[in-house]
Amino acid sequence: MNWTRRQFNRVAALGAGVGLVSGARAQLSTRKLGYCVVGLGRISMQHFMPATRMSQYARVTAIVSGHRDKAERMAAEYEVPSKNIYSYDNYNGIAGNPEIDAVYIALPNSMHAEYSIRAAQAGKHVLCEKPMATSVDEAQAMDDACRRANRKLMIAYRCHFEPAHLRAFQLIRDGKLGRIEAIDSAFGFNIAAGEWRLKKAMAGGGPLMDVGIYCLNACRHLTGEEPVEIKGYSSVVDRDGRFREVEENVSWSMRFPSGAVASCSTTYGANMTSYFRVLGSKGELIVEPAFAYDGQHLKAKIVGEAPIDEPSTLRDPGCFVRQADHFAESVFSNREPGPNGAEGLKDMKLMAAIYRG
Repeated sequence: MNWTRRQFNRVAALGAGVGLVSGARAQLSTRKLGYCVVGLGRISMQHFMPATRMSQYARVTAIVSGHRDKAERMAAEYEVPSKNIYSYDNYNGIAGNPEIDAVYIALPNSMHAEYSIRAAQAGKHVLCEKPMATSVDEAQAMDDACRRANRKLMIAYRCHFEPAHLRAFQLIRDGKLGRIEAIDSAFGFNIAAGEWRLKKAMAGGGPLMDVGIYCLNACRHLTGEEPVEIKGYSSVVDRDGRFREVEENVSWSMRFPSGAVASCSTTYGANMTSYFRVLGSKGELIVEPAFAYDGQHLKAKIVGEAPIDEPSTLRDPGCFVRQADHFAESVFSNREPGPNGAEGLKDMKLMAAIYRG
């Protein structure tokens, strides 16, 4: 989609979350944050890298890949010089490259911790895809390494920058729905055989680690609270051999300090339209689809007010643009990014609790 500058600025203002000091504004007006893209998969090549072309404050300056031919093709497309193409064997060489300010980690989950920690040790800021890691210990090590190195760590929760989500959060914060009583949310898809996500050593778990995390994170932000009680269930229904290592289905419930309850489901066994529904004492809202790359749609019924029906007109790669720019703003203003390492660590701890049942 081709955005107008007015459209971009309006949504960027919604998702910025950080006010820039004058020095940071000066930096942003004269340069862009140089990202080294680590891993050439679907999310990097089809979403993040194209988004940098629309970005005000970000650009791709280096690439790390185990496939030299693919790396050279992408480098040519994004005008990355050959000297800035790295393999996993010489990854530590990014330390001596001043054209690299930050890394974007788009690797299988099991590699997030190692390559984030090595980036921090190389003096680079880290934007890492979700889930943060495959274990709580790994996630803690990532956060600790970035703090020791005085480098920023952001977890790529792109939905924090989606207009429909921001609108839902604002309606709740403004008290339009009254007391939040209950939330339900779901997201899943029918995974193809042979995907690396079906290998526990690489993924850390099944759909909960991949798409269920969207539901978990949304419930926490919709309530503005952390759950005080959580209970999970998992199962394997299909018998075609895909789920020898990870679960097929996960459902879980949560209770929050206010008394609000949440019920969530995720699956790798069926295509499931993503959504979250919030029930309040004064009304209800639903965003459906909620977590797909484009097409979010918010509807709300509030007592005493006209119904709200707001389909999103800003589609992918919009959230990736705002995400990349927000991280650049955080670096240039020396402020903590919105979904930081502590945020990712909270979800890792809750997912561990769900798996314990």
